[in-house]
Amino acid sequence: MADRSTQRLMLLIIAAVFAFLYLPISVLFALSFNEGGLPTAWTGFSVKWYGELLANNDILQAAFNTLIVAVASTIVATLLGTLLAIGVEIRRRNGRFLETIIFAPMIIPDIVLAIALLSFFSMLDVRMGLHTIIVSHVVFNLAFVCSVVRARLKTFDWSIVEASADLGATTVTTLRRIVIPVLTPAVVAGALLAFTLSVDEFIIAFFTAGAGRESITLPMQIFAMIRFGVTPEINALSTIVMTISVIALALSQRLNRGGIPGQ
Repeated sequence: MADRSTQRLMLLIIAAVFAFLYLPISVLFALSFNEGGLPTAWTGFSVKWYGELLANNDILQAAFNTLIVAVASTIVATLLGTLLAIGVEIRRRNGRFLETIIFAPMIIPDIVLAIALLSFFSMLDVRMGLHTIIVSHVVFNLAFVCSVVRARLKTFDWSIVEASADLGATTVTTLRRIVIPVLTPAVVAGALLAFTLSVDEFIIAFFTAGAGRESITLPMQIFAMIRFGVTPEINALSTIVMTISVIALALSQRLNRGGIPGQ
């Protein structure tokens, strides 16, 4: 009897936690299909607000900017993060110190990192734009990619590399035939995580974008629109951004746990 009551209490707690986490998101998703112009009163099902997004040049420009920033920063952060992870794992003697330096952006508040990057660019007299957002997102994402790849490297048997060298394989051959195939799922997972974080990131982009609409990203566009009140159009745009992030994050988790689907 006590066990049954405990189970019911645990289920109730779990249900309450899930409701707390996902009920607001569910409401946002549902209201993005609201036919009426009021953001809270349901008047009927419609997809017209998604059509309105496609006709809004400001939103399309922001989406294009977001894609450029996310793809460019993901590529650079993935390459550098993977190399850093391998270097830290090889240099285990100084591993702790290197980890502290590399992973610092993960624990530094975004607002502090944003102000630091803004001060850095201002000191160098760099004109703000998409290029400064890309550099900032590389700094922000580097630690996340490195941590994902390092988690895979911790389970890697380096004796295989030594055996490969003993058998006469060159370093390039060992990397191409052994190390890279083993690390590929973790590298792709890290890249998807970096892409997700870049698409969602607002504070750092806001501080390093500079003036003008040519460097506005989707989160910045949502912030600019919401100052005049929440509309179904904002709900639709937020739903699209959230869906992209959830899909990318789910793929990242899948790859990080079980390898590339279909292999």
